[in-house]
Amino acid sequence: MTNLPQPTQLIISTLKKAGFEAYAIGGSVRDLLMDKPTKGWDFTTNAKPEEILKLFPDSFYDNQFGTVGIKITSKENPEITEDIYEITTYRSEKGYKDHRHPDKIIWGKTVEEDLGRRDFTINAIAFDGKNFIDPFDGRKDIEKKIIRAVGDPNARLSEDALRMMRAVRIASELGFFIDEDTLSAIKKNVGQLLTISAERIRDELLKLLASGYPADGILLLKNSGILEKILPEMDTAFGVPQKSPKRHHIYDVGTHSVMAVKFCPSSDPIVRLATLLHDVGKPKTFQKEEKTGVITFYNHEVVGANIAKEIARRLRLSKKQSEKLVTLIRWHQFTVDERQTDSALRRLIRRVGKENLDDMLALRIGDRLGGGALETSWRLELFKKRLEEVQKQPFTVADLNINGHDVMRELNCAPGPMVGKLLNQLFTEVEAGTLPNERDALLKRLGQLKLVGVSASPIGPKE
Repeated sequence: MTNLPQPTQLIISTLKKAGFEAYAIGGSVRDLLMDKPTKGWDFTTNAKPEEILKLFPDSFYDNQFGTVGIKITSKENPEITEDIYEITTYRSEKGYKDHRHPDKIIWGKTVEEDLGRRDFTINAIAFDGKNFIDPFDGRKDIEKKIIRAVGDPNARLSEDALRMMRAVRIASELGFFIDEDTLSAIKKNVGQLLTISAERIRDELLKLLASGYPADGILLLKNSGILEKILPEMDTAFGVPQKSPKRHHIYDVGTHSVMAVKFCPSSDPIVRLATLLHDVGKPKTFQKEEKTGVITFYNHEVVGANIAKEIARRLRLSKKQSEKLVTLIRWHQFTVDERQTDSALRRLIRRVGKENLDDMLALRIGDRLGGGALETSWRLELFKKRLEEVQKQPFTVADLNINGHDVMRELNCAPGPMVGKLLNQLFTEVEAGTLPNERDALLKRLGQLKLVGVSASPIGPKE
């Protein structure tokens, strides 16, 4: 027996008691049928927005699409809104000149009419707690694991071009296939994606990368022609060879990048995007020696970082997301060598940032596995341990166990350049390993520096 959550049942029963029809609808019903957790329930009804507002005092209506929002508050604290459920009046839509918004909305009379405007059959199922309304066999498509457009796929995808990416994203989230006719329609209409805002494309791409099957999703983007439109720099990487003498790769650049995403242990979509794009500079740096046949990609990480900056700008990533993306790509070629000095490791950590170290290692693991190597090696494990040890050492003057106030008190001097100079001297010695970062040892060394002569202004009354 399929049961609706209590808040959902309450909304439906409230509308029905007032004499209206009411159904849960869309992705939430799909998730319910698949026994998956869901949020943001959607409903449809023959009640008009003003009639819905009267039944739900804590609701709001501020759009032209017949959608009323209802705040769902926390049981523990009613002042906290945990979710917003949406109720939309039955409607049909006419014309989509911008391939996004309907030119005209007409109130509908039946739930079947409303379901006919939905994107995919698996999202075109209505449920009132007892009965399913499923005119397009969405439940069968769920069983078959198929994404299929409602009605004419060309018409559905032309209405909102982003539905093409949504089809791929949902397939990636659920592990479904795209119906042959729907996939053909995507290939035919893919150019309409250029009319969609970068923000909407970005959101769908990041959701895809955060899904359970991101590599399959990227391949679907490639095979449907979408990748060429949204990430042309990545699309050109397919077919660029890497297999050659002295190289361990077994795939071309594009296929390797997708495989790297598949094996990347991080679920962070920005880390997965960096993993996908980590070799995006290779097509531009490709060279093949005539005599030996050796393929090289010198400085591809530098070129790739610049390309990533442009991609981040185009997708309207946030400053934080952009910086992380570019940093991971720029420094992903770090050397894993047990003979590296502590100074070299500290230099790497400063470049990458402590907060990005785990993400960089996740990218490296994906890179290794995506190239056909083992998940780890004794060198990589030793490298991880050394990174942990090195981080116990100070990275900046601020990490010393004394500060400027200690220096001024010890030397009886006023603030000035000499205070910073002394702290820098102490930090240099600590970083070199000749002085422990311990308060007593630092104060003792400060006293020695004082004895050899320090030019500092004494504290005293100002003239």
